[in-house]
Amino acid sequence: MVIYGVALLSICLLSGVFLGDLLGNILGIDANVGGVGIAMLMLILLAEYLKKKDKLKAPTQEGLSFWSAMYIPIVIAMSAQQNVIAALDGGPLALTAGVAAVLISWAIVPILSKGGNRDETLENEMTGGDQRVRNIR
Repeated sequence: MVIYGVALLSICLLSGVFLGDLLGNILGIDANVGGVGIAMLMLILLAEYLKKKDKLKAPTQEGLSFWSAMYIPIVIAMSAQQNVIAALDGGPLALTAGVAAVLISWAIVPILSKGGNRDETLENEMTGGDQRVRNIR
């Protein structure tokens, strides 16, 4: 059920927005700095912690899965509100940070993808009448 997990999500969101505003004030910026990202990291860490302690019931996990899937559209909507032209006019730092983030992400993807073994394939054989059907996933 979707409604389960909303309390956990809202606690993480409110905490993340508060910490993002606090971080913005510390940096001297009149904006929220990374509040949604902080909230999602908190949600992931808290959900994993609760799963390990067996405190997260199945309906709550399903609700969290739904809201986690909603994360990307929310971030796209929030980033559409950013004034990119003003950031680029403010100096080359925004451009440098964007390019650095993309390059670092490109460098990390091959490292993370080596975690699994690609040579292993799951092979299932099913018998269907006189025909033998082989399903390879």
